[in-house]
Amino acid sequence: MGVIDRLDILVVDDDPAIRGSLRRALESAGHAVGEAESGEEALERLGTRPPDVVLLDINMPGLDGLEALARIREAAPTTSVIMVTGEATLANAMQAGQRGAFDFVEKPPDLPHLLGVVAEAGQVARLRRGLEAAPPPESAPPGAPRPAGTVAPPPGDLGMVGQCPAFQAMLEQIRRVAPSLARVLITGENGSGKELVAHAIHTLSKRAGGPFVKINCAAIPKDLVESELFGYERGAFTGALQSKKGRLELADGGTLFLDEIGDLSMEAQAKLLRVIETGEVERVGGTRTARVDVRILAATNKDLAAALEDGEFREDLFYRLNVLPLHVPALRERRGDVAPLAAHFLSTFCAAEGRPPKRLNDEAHRLLEEYHWPGNVRELRNLMERAAILVAGDEVRGEDLAPWLESAAAREESSGLRGEIERREADAIRRALEGAGGNVTQAAASLGIDRTNLHRKMRKYGITRH
Repeated sequence: MGVIDRLDILVVDDDPAIRGSLRRALESAGHAVGEAESGEEALERLGTRPPDVVLLDINMPGLDGLEALARIREAAPTTSVIMVTGEATLANAMQAGQRGAFDFVEKPPDLPHLLGVVAEAGQVARLRRGLEAAPPPESAPPGAPRPAGTVAPPPGDLGMVGQCPAFQAMLEQIRRVAPSLARVLITGENGSGKELVAHAIHTLSKRAGGPFVKINCAAIPKDLVESELFGYERGAFTGALQSKKGRLELADGGTLFLDEIGDLSMEAQAKLLRVIETGEVERVGGTRTARVDVRILAATNKDLAAALEDGEFREDLFYRLNVLPLHVPALRERRGDVAPLAAHFLSTFCAAEGRPPKRLNDEAHRLLEEYHWPGNVRELRNLMERAAILVAGDEVRGEDLAPWLESAAAREESSGLRGEIERREADAIRRALEGAGGNVTQAAASLGIDRTNLHRKMRKYGITRH
């Protein structure tokens, strides 16, 4: 959904080969890259102008990555930190999230995925820097926080590309709702960029220094959603060997982003409503309550008004969440933005794959702008990745793209039982990949299929991990 300019990036790893590999990939994508071989050196290199993004290993001699993460976030609160590690355990991921990591990427990283995460992390860093530099309202003394309900001064470029009226209107809404303490319901189709919008709202809010915690309600089995949201006590169920904080407690003092809120079970909806009303959380299997101060941002691609009528969503919770509605326009509603986004993605993937730059010719531009984009920005990104890899020469022509667009349209318009089965299978794969953070091995395990079979199905449906 967004494009960011040249970023200042610091790669921190005790292995010089890994540092060099990451540096070459990032410099090929147009970024300025520095290196540090330890957490201590990384802290020294922060200097007076902290980098936009830090790529940080966990297992290093001396100051380990998790401790370095906490100290970097304290010394350079506007910098986004991405953990890049071969020890991709749930415990490490949870600790990294609690200490303010932007994301968690496995070694060896998938370069297109890593570059996408780096771009988003850079957007958030620029948003934080814009908020930090923005002056308070004239009526407030210097250094005073903005009162609740005031409009945040525009922090300049929000790090997102788009000149279409619908997109510009959304940016203005983000600037208006961000400083408020009120809950926001973000609506829009799959792939339109709802999570990036939630990040922007958090970063422009008075809670920007607090955690941003997210949960995809559709990607977690219904019987596990409550324990993820509210936490659990030791012995609450089989396998609960120790107590665990839920996402609500982890987000205390910051923002909780509930993606695909329409898939939350009725029982979990009732418990969430109680948290909103009382500010208190009770863990699964527990009797004590803990107070939390959390701003909730929710997102959905469903028609919640229809879900209300069907009795699938609580009316009282809907009105609690829908205090400030914000709609993310579909890509087909901002056709003038398709060409610059496509050019950005194509350039990014060519650099990631170590291939010469490619450009889109006029016929390719016409096809892209006329296509209806059922998968939105995510689909455009996937298409440009395919073009970067498969198209020979330095020009991507309309005839190169036409077969892929036609096959995508055919899949979208397929009917009958087989078409319905394929659509559901593709949706299940996308949810599993989102829930696993793009980790194909974990997604395959959650789907009950082997990794090779999942790769085959991903190619069949034109799905790439993110």
